[in-house]
Amino acid sequence: MEENRLNEDSAPLKTRHICVVSETYPPEINGVTLTLGHLVKGLRRRGHEVSIVRPRQSADSHGENDVALVKGLPLPGYRGLQFGVPCDGMLKALWMRRRPDVIYVATEGPLGWSAVSVARRLAIPVFSGFHTNFHSYSRHYRLGWLGNVVLTYLRWFHNRTRGTFVPSPDLRELLLARGFRNVGCVGRGVDSDLFNPERRSDELRRRWGVTGDEPVLGYIGRLAGEKNLGLAIDAYRAMKHSHPALRFVMVGDGPLRESLQAEHRDIVFCGLQRGERLAAHYASADIFVFPSETETFGNVVLEGMASGLGVVAYDYAAARSHITNGETGVLAPFGDAQAFVSAAVELIRDPRMLQKIRRQARQYSVSIGWSQVVERFAALLSGDGEQNQSAIAPMVRRRNLAAVARGRV
Repeated sequence: MEENRLNEDSAPLKTRHICVVSETYPPEINGVTLTLGHLVKGLRRRGHEVSIVRPRQSADSHGENDVALVKGLPLPGYRGLQFGVPCDGMLKALWMRRRPDVIYVATEGPLGWSAVSVARRLAIPVFSGFHTNFHSYSRHYRLGWLGNVVLTYLRWFHNRTRGTFVPSPDLRELLLARGFRNVGCVGRGVDSDLFNPERRSDELRRRWGVTGDEPVLGYIGRLAGEKNLGLAIDAYRAMKHSHPALRFVMVGDGPLRESLQAEHRDIVFCGLQRGERLAAHYASADIFVFPSETETFGNVVLEGMASGLGVVAYDYAAARSHITNGETGVLAPFGDAQAFVSAAVELIRDPRMLQKIRRQARQYSVSIGWSQVVERFAALLSGDGEQNQSAIAPMVRRRNLAAVARGRV
């Protein structure tokens, strides 16, 4: 019954030289870098040669293998991130000297545009990733009039490549409806060893002012306008009416942190966390709210589930692909703020349902590793994968939920 599931035992593909081009890369922290880190590591483990082209970072050391560094400029509104400048000449010389079998362009900035142009001139197969809904961000920065302009550019950019990879079936359908061509679904995974309920820390909870089994509501992510944080705070206030001891902890950084911290002094702000410290912050909460309406996926949803939290999210992207409402999380209709708040309140009012959801979310998440995602990515880059995979994520979700019910996951 597992014949459709790719895993470590899948037949190996021919090893290739894959060049990844991105304006952002680890150790920077965001959804793109998280995904690229896992994909690159997984490809190399499978014997592929992976080279990287990215902007120079402040922490870079000299002599790093398989990395070509370009000049970067600060990205407005995103402290610590930058975009790469066009560098056609450098890329042409690099790829003529050491020609990749295929190029994957993860970002649509000036560096990405340059990479696509040079790859086309050199007749090197080039694919792209749609990782960020930049056209949706504009309304959160009082630039709503730019939305259609940005979407037009993104469509032109991606349609110049052989194919565009997205993380979820619903995003694939949306882009196809808007004129994007050759869109394939790759998916995402989660490190369920790192994100684990066993990392729950009583000491950390005490620092938050929590005693005993008092519940903690968590949000982990960028503190920025596009994340719809006002709704998260509305949900917290409504939940607190039902459970006065509830504590709200926000983990992350961004342009809104200073104003939020000044306005909401009862909320605990923990700043940016990484690695095991981040995992401990997840596991030390009980409920996770994710009200964003601008995600291409939302890796934090899977990290929250793997950490054994009751996730409340809108019914799209990662949540639609991986949450079964009332079983492994709680879903609200997309864009319905009142329904989102009501769902969060219902969860805090029903401890038995919360415990069931937390247990089953963890059980389900163990089955969502990065291995099959890397295999799928490599197959699409080689042309061995079918582009039309819109049904994969729902099928996997139903199969794995059934396995949870039978106690097999």
